[in-house]
Amino acid sequence: MPAGGAKRPESNKRSENVQRSDMTNAYEERMKKSVTALESEFETIRVGRANPRVLDKLTVNYYGTETPLSQVGNITVPEPRMLQIAPWEANMLKEIEKAIQASDLGLNPTNDGKVIRLIFPELTEERRKQLAKDVKKKGEDSKVAIRNIRRDAVDAFKKAQKSSDITEDDLKGLELEIQNLTDKYVGELDKRMDAKTKEIMTV
Repeated sequence: MPAGGAKRPESNKRSENVQRSDMTNAYEERMKKSVTALESEFETIRVGRANPRVLDKLTVNYYGTETPLSQVGNITVPEPRMLQIAPWEANMLKEIEKAIQASDLGLNPTNDGKVIRLIFPELTEERRKQLAKDVKKKGEDSKVAIRNIRRDAVDAFKKAQKSSDITEDDLKGLELEIQNLTDKYVGELDKRMDAKTKEIMTV
């Protein structure tokens, strides 16, 4: 207690009790999820080299149930530009083949009665440029998502300050912290966009 027995102002005590990280953690987790979601999107983009992740979104009809392709067979990369799918059950060959043909992968499966092979052709320059545009659009959409999270956070902080749960100084500190987090994760998105674009444009 300060000299003279005077009580410390309630607002100061409240300010000291505010844990900024506790108030920003949930928003930071949402930002991290936006980055992770973009990474997953990028992994499904076909860039001319065999990558099993391009099949992640495909499902097949397994006895009446739509099931992820990866759960009905073994997917391997026997050559740099070839994927091989060996189903656990031979009767799934046709279902896997149909799923690939119906997808937007642009790949023609070959079925030898035991396994399905997918050959990844070299991408044309025009196709590479189109994919680079897709990467930019997906990245920009993710940036918008992160900035929307920042807006949600600031709205919540202002509401807390208005109801006297935090002080004006707390609000300023929280706004600065959430802006720093926004800049950090937008920067992470930029890094991933640049890396994916480089991968696509490298012949």
